[in-house]
Amino acid sequence: MAGLTPARAAALDLASERRRRDARARDLLRTSSRMAALDERDRALATRLVMGSVAAEGELDRVIDAHLRRGGRLEPRVRDALRIAVFEALYLSTPTYVSTSQGVELVRSVAPRVAGLANAVLHRVVDEDLPVLVAARDRVETGDFTEDDLARVGALPAWLVSAVVSSCGRDAARRVALSALDAAPLYVGANRARHSVDETFSLLADAGCEPVACEVEGAFELGRPSALAASGLVEAVDVLPADLAAQYVAQAVAPRPGKAALEVGQGRGTKTVLMESAALAAGGPAKIVAVDVDEAKACVSRHRMKDAGIAAHTWTVVLDATLLGGPDLPSALDRDFDVVFVDAPCSGTGTMRRHPEIAWSLTPEVVDPAREDSLPSLQLRILWAAASRVRVGGTLAYATCSLLAEEDERVVEGFLESAEGAGFELAAERGRVSLDDGRSDTHFLARLTRME
Repeated sequence: MAGLTPARAAALDLASERRRRDARARDLLRTSSRMAALDERDRALATRLVMGSVAAEGELDRVIDAHLRRGGRLEPRVRDALRIAVFEALYLSTPTYVSTSQGVELVRSVAPRVAGLANAVLHRVVDEDLPVLVAARDRVETGDFTEDDLARVGALPAWLVSAVVSSCGRDAARRVALSALDAAPLYVGANRARHSVDETFSLLADAGCEPVACEVEGAFELGRPSALAASGLVEAVDVLPADLAAQYVAQAVAPRPGKAALEVGQGRGTKTVLMESAALAAGGPAKIVAVDVDEAKACVSRHRMKDAGIAAHTWTVVLDATLLGGPDLPSALDRDFDVVFVDAPCSGTGTMRRHPEIAWSLTPEVVDPAREDSLPSLQLRILWAAASRVRVGGTLAYATCSLLAEEDERVVEGFLESAEGAGFELAAERGRVSLDDGRSDTHFLARLTRME
């Protein structure tokens, strides 16, 4: 067949750049001039190859290394090329003769002398590993599977599969594995400070985004996501890219009109806009004070609130959230709030399709509650501090985008068992949120009421 295709060549360049710069794949894909030069079909393939080969990195290395001579080593860029080729051969529906020949050409473009080795490795992958994967997928789809099957099908670390099974159950873990390498849908939320839901639909439709209304009010899935970048709607904050589960959480914790809320962990302010949008849709503005420890993010958020048209009702403060219960707070924070929303820093395991670096960069130690430097320990300290800002009768909401009980139920239980949580009761059933028949990300949300 012909030489290396533009999509695969672009994917290799981006995968290598990501490795060299230790960058996020999504950021590189969004800003790459090489990607912008591809047609829509090639851009979609290149995106799948980059995101997938990063998400499956550890499993791909295991497969590749099994077919090298003992002690054999590969130059980093050759390994980049082989990861992409093996990912395509195992996890995409490309005909095997195409994935093999293109994989060889991919390696040849980097190191011609290694093309023979690539040919041998890829034929063994197709002959030996692909049938094993197909059989594992069949077992997962029919429900008679092992955790090893889940790890192979989802290209996930074995310890993480065990943790998800323990936290969410076998059926939920099965869904995670089957969708782990799929492209995530693109959802956007309406900025209802500026446009009605119907007006937002029209803006998206006129831009060629092919919007479809979702079960969360003001949320749309885009049938043609590639049209969003050129529309200018994101830059103008007319719409906000946000997963459906994230939009649900923001609306579920939004303060009523005229009430005061504290948002802990503002980031770039997406949920701030969505919360204020929900208050406005209910009848009027709420007052939202947000804190974030990162000065750069806070600066972005302030500008975004202005662009969104809600700066008169929102304030951003740079602060370590674990200090919220201490003295000498800024005046905007030295008060009680009707709603305190802790959008906790977490492992992000509920968002792995969007953030492919997560699975193989995470370690068990990071989510070990027994460690003082772990995420659960930090989450509990933030919850303790934030609870001191809730008025009697007010709501304390705790959310993560994690699948793991160590960051979710266990943190809430630890809080309720502590002195800081003694005056709180669960106000509603806690649990994980995944919408659109499980196509969205998974978030965790618990709401508590301060009784005394």
